[in-house]
Amino acid sequence: MINILVTGSSRGIGQAIADQLRERGARVVGHATTRIDEETIPADFSDPPAAQVLWQDALEMLNGRIDVLVNNAGLFAANPIDGSDIEWLDNWEDTLRINLTSAAQLSRFAVRHWQDRARGGSAPGGRLVHIASRASYRGDSPAHWHYAAAKAGMIGMHKSIARGYAAEGILSFAITPGFTDTGMAEDYLASRGGPGLLADIPLGRVAEPEEIADIAVFCALDAPASMTGAVIDANGASFVR
Repeated sequence: MINILVTGSSRGIGQAIADQLRERGARVVGHATTRIDEETIPADFSDPPAAQVLWQDALEMLNGRIDVLVNNAGLFAANPIDGSDIEWLDNWEDTLRINLTSAAQLSRFAVRHWQDRARGGSAPGGRLVHIASRASYRGDSPAHWHYAAAKAGMIGMHKSIARGYAAEGILSFAITPGFTDTGMAEDYLASRGGPGLLADIPLGRVAEPEEIADIAVFCALDAPASMTGAVIDANGASFVR
């Protein structure tokens, strides 16, 4: 059985990923800010030690072995430039910590875990799946510099991991969704006029969480090793590179 840790699994894309992975027979440990069930570990990523505690707790629940890490947890909150200096900086640092730094910490723990297992004679390798955003490439609104910067950083981290550890069987994949039918996207669409933003999506609608989960599950379980380093767009052709 494949053991998988999925962050931000209490709703939206993360919940869809965890559900589909379980349907495929994987043992999945989820994560949320607060405990929602026995298969979900609570951890608040705004607290610097939280990612390490989550990793250690997940390892214990999964009998000392994690095969796949899905970095999905994220914060999408406006940060207008005309706020107070301290408020703007606090919001920037919270978003970078939750969206990027925690993913970097967990990715580091995962890579070291897989290296240790290989040295101990276990089968080498493991997989990372990062849920980034089309904002990684096209940016975001004037109130979301921090979100775009965090997701762009995730893509840079992903590519570095893929290049650095492919020879050890450690594979990394990234997905860059556009607007997806989650609570975060609904709030943003409403704040930006809804139909006007939809007009910018040639497909004519936002993605469903299950569509993004389909891609994530493929990367976690089925994607060939030669795909490591790939960034997969899923934005209804609203941003085509």
